[in-house]
Amino acid sequence: MPATQKPMRYGHTEGHTDVCFDDSGSCIVTCGSDGDVRIWEDLDDDDPKSINVGEKAYSCALKSGKLVTAVSNNTIQVHTFPEGVPDGILTRFTTNANHVVFNSDGTKIAAGSGDFLVKVVDVMDCSQQKTFRGHEAPVLSLSFDPKDIFLASSSCDGSVKVWQISDQTCAISWPLLQKVNDEINAKSICRLAWQPKSGKLLAVPVEKSVKLYRRETWNNLFDLSDNFISQTLNIVTWSPCGHYLAAGSINGSIIVWNVETKDCMERVKHEKGYAICGLAWHPTCGRIAYTDAEGNLGLLENVCNPNGKISSSKVSSRVEEDYNDLFDGDDTSNAGDFLNDSTVETPSFSKGIINDDEDDDIMLASGRPRQRSHFLEDDENSVDITLLKTGSSLLKEKEEDDQADSIYNLPLVTSQRPLYDGPMPTPRQKPFQSGSTPSHLTHRFMMWNSIGIIRCYNDEQDNAIDVEFHDTSIHHATHLSNTLNYTIADLSHEAILLACESTDELASKLHCLHFSSWDSSKEWIVDMPQNEDIEAICLGQGWAAAATSALFLRLFSIGGVQKEIFSLPGPVVSMAGHGEQLFIVYHRGTGFDGDQCLGVHLLQMGKRKQQILHGDPLPLTKKSYLVWVGFSAEGTPCFVDSEGIVRMLNRGLGNTWTPVCNTREHCKGKSDHYWVVGIHENPQQLRCIPCKGSRFPPTLPRPAVAILSFQLPYCQVATEKGQMEEQFWRSVMFHNHLDYLAKNGYEYEENTKNQAIKEQQELLLKMLALSCKLEREFRCVELGELMTQNAVNLAIKYASRSRRLILAQKLSELAVEKAAELAATQVEEEEEEEEGDFRKKLSAGYSNTPTEWSQPRFRNQVEEEAEDTGEADDTEETSEEPKYGQNPFSKSANSSDVPAVKSVTSSNPGRVNPFKVSANSKEPAISVNSGRSNILDNMNKSYKKSTALNRATNDEKSPVIKPLVPKPKSKQVSAVSYFQKRTSQVDKTEEVKAENPKNSSSETPAMSPQNNENQRPKTGFQMWLEENRSNILSDNPNFSDEADIIKEGMLRFRVLSTEERKAWTTKAKRGTASDGAEAKKRKHVADESEETEHQKEKAKENLNLPKKQKPLDLSTNQKLSAFAFKQE
Repeated sequence: MPATQKPMRYGHTEGHTDVCFDDSGSCIVTCGSDGDVRIWEDLDDDDPKSINVGEKAYSCALKSGKLVTAVSNNTIQVHTFPEGVPDGILTRFTTNANHVVFNSDGTKIAAGSGDFLVKVVDVMDCSQQKTFRGHEAPVLSLSFDPKDIFLASSSCDGSVKVWQISDQTCAISWPLLQKVNDEINAKSICRLAWQPKSGKLLAVPVEKSVKLYRRETWNNLFDLSDNFISQTLNIVTWSPCGHYLAAGSINGSIIVWNVETKDCMERVKHEKGYAICGLAWHPTCGRIAYTDAEGNLGLLENVCNPNGKISSSKVSSRVEEDYNDLFDGDDTSNAGDFLNDSTVETPSFSKGIINDDEDDDIMLASGRPRQRSHFLEDDENSVDITLLKTGSSLLKEKEEDDQADSIYNLPLVTSQRPLYDGPMPTPRQKPFQSGSTPSHLTHRFMMWNSIGIIRCYNDEQDNAIDVEFHDTSIHHATHLSNTLNYTIADLSHEAILLACESTDELASKLHCLHFSSWDSSKEWIVDMPQNEDIEAICLGQGWAAAATSALFLRLFSIGGVQKEIFSLPGPVVSMAGHGEQLFIVYHRGTGFDGDQCLGVHLLQMGKRKQQILHGDPLPLTKKSYLVWVGFSAEGTPCFVDSEGIVRMLNRGLGNTWTPVCNTREHCKGKSDHYWVVGIHENPQQLRCIPCKGSRFPPTLPRPAVAILSFQLPYCQVATEKGQMEEQFWRSVMFHNHLDYLAKNGYEYEENTKNQAIKEQQELLLKMLALSCKLEREFRCVELGELMTQNAVNLAIKYASRSRRLILAQKLSELAVEKAAELAATQVEEEEEEEEGDFRKKLSAGYSNTPTEWSQPRFRNQVEEEAEDTGEADDTEETSEEPKYGQNPFSKSANSSDVPAVKSVTSSNPGRVNPFKVSANSKEPAISVNSGRSNILDNMNKSYKKSTALNRATNDEKSPVIKPLVPKPKSKQVSAVSYFQKRTSQVDKTEEVKAENPKNSSSETPAMSPQNNENQRPKTGFQMWLEENRSNILSDNPNFSDEADIIKEGMLRFRVLSTEERKAWTTKAKRGTASDGAEAKKRKHVADESEETEHQKEKAKENLNLPKKQKPLDLSTNQKLSAFAFKQE
């Protein structure tokens, strides 16, 4: 079988790391840039013995119980092994030594340093030293001849030299490498090696091949190479038997050759593509330990068979696999090997090797590399259809010397077998739970979130789960036994949710501990159907969710009731819940060239269930995978990828994803990471745990939480402009959640929003000032468009004082536009508000259940009242016919000709409608019931409420007359028409009447006094303007146009505080009602002196009054009780 690659683990901090085995091969010894030497019993050893040898250790060698290290204090030190007791210093250099090696019997060491010297020292007597001079740059590596005659060295001067140890002379020198001035700049460390036992060959890694030189003749016998190698080789090492040679490259490739047959036996790819800088072959079995330049330790097992030769066809047969395994990351074998037809050789295709240049960095998310080292070989009795050609002759394959298999005759290959050389599929990332560490660890975090921490212990002593809450007032810490081997967990304010995989005997289970339940039963367990495993879980407010391997998402209430179930479009990756929101990430397809192809669902789980994101693609950094999914504390969805980019849903920009932080910028070393545990928008905090040389923290000691700041990736953030732009848009984005909370009925502090707006406007003003200094006036106006009205006023003042008159003028025009828009918006909001209030009042009087309204006499009453309302509101000639189909609260179809009236008044003195409100105390309706206390008849209503009432119940959808002119020619004309004085409108009405005395009689009911008077009710601003008009004119005597006065008035009115503006608005409402009553009195006196035709018309109206006096036997109290109370 092929070599098995174990998942790499953290060994040392980032930097050059060396590795070797002890004499028996029972333990692995590594050293790194943290100055520690660690002794590992095996790769899974969670507690290796550690010996500190200095500040940095560059190289280590172990032989006969002596551990020798090259340390950063320019010394070669000796420690006893395995005790680690210091045993002296062998030699010193003027700079640090780069490499140290033992000879075959362990009596001597050789060391090369940055001061161009090579020294050979006797271990037992360090005074016995030999120094080799000749290199012209720092020495990179050394290797002893097994017979102790020669010493090989490589250097930054580009040469590889072989020295005669006895007389310290240079036997041969080859200019093989690229010249550099320091080992840090060297492309390769060129760790060369002599063949064990015989020492017949010297292997030197040069560029993408290994050159082998024969001893004493120093001829280059042959080179070993492979198309799998895409970058420079860094290091070589021999198997103890001397038959195999392994090499590691600077991009993480490890290749093993059979030196005698020159066949490539193994091809392995580092899971992260880091440079291989340490390579050691086990002294007795086919195992290779390797380290990378980031401090990680890895292990290859079952590497070849060290006892003899294996043919290439046998190697190929070992990796025969199903083609579907190309996408499977679960097997321990090489999941990703290709088909290899070992029985056919084509002239243009050599030994089934593929070129892997384009896909060096692809790796399995599970921690193992994709090893496309071979092609899967066909079954012995099968023949590829592409090889069958009609009328072809037979071709016999040459038999290898050691091949025991029979020879097959196959048709002649007339064309090369087609090879796919395009983008390669990326193995799908496995499901994971955000806030958890890998499940294979014996001590791990199952969950760490803003509520608490769930730890799992699975060792020889105990198999248990500990739950700890950050706030102990929620619940006390809990200890649970883990007999069912729960692997997934989640935690909320209400419950603990656990899940386990299925076994041969037991089904997959979902276990909930509902600690906030008020009854005594606080646990429930649900078994999944057969062959269905839970892969991800999450908790929300009052609900739980579980995604399964059957592509189902199952919803449960927090008490254990099964709720909805739906299918997912692809295998789940992770889930998160917050309040009523459910965030699901799944595989929406197969990614290529290292990219994952993920989709996202965002659902609202409240009473009004809806889907916010419909399977949209999740934008990840190139060649990265997902590592954390969740919500901010305020409820905004966020996620983090393996490159450390934190992205947040921007609700203010059509639910797009915006990067808000790059945690890699805060890391000191390349192998350091931040493990995210929570995100807060107010205050802006990214809470995470720094992990030194790892992607996740250990359970002990307890990790400390760090707080990182957010920064959007804007351009030129080093400049003042870029910095303020970033701050402004970050502030806007991080306060979008306030609008979301308000929209969904949640409470939030108004001060927070006001403070945010204040910050944003200050930033805009600073940017405007900066743009002014840079003579960017157009940019100033663009910034003005983002400002509020008050900020624009300040900007106008700033522009005026800066003597930028054109800018001030442009900003003034902008201010007028904003004022008009704001006025229109306020009117609409008030109307909507009042409409909502009216609907509530209306619903208090009407009911779907049988009440007094359903009795016959009240039905008649409503019908008759409908007649009255129709007469009172009709703007054309009154109709004597009852309008049964008309809503008693609606305006007539022709009411668009005249703006809606402030109050509805009956012109009928003989009867009264309990739903009508009169503002005129002298109306006959009031006098009829003067002896009774009918509160409904004495209520005053503002113009706006009446308008809202009429609009809300108008079945015929008459046009709504807004205070603004429907089609203004310009913004200024609009503003002028909006603020016209009401008196002028009244005068115009009088003029019309004088000009058309004949026609006035037929239109008298329509042109009633209150209609004329209330065509344009006063607003708060109008009243303020009337009182302050003289002040404005005195301050600005050159103002002749009404538009200028209004413009200046707007600016001054906007400067007033919110309370003052509200006071004026309230005053306007009161004033409008009282003005209406007085106007009616005046108009009534004027109407009495009208021509006789008017009197005749009124006389005709009065003739009809007795017909409508029947309902007077019904007391007002009865009407009131029928209106205000429901009788069930």
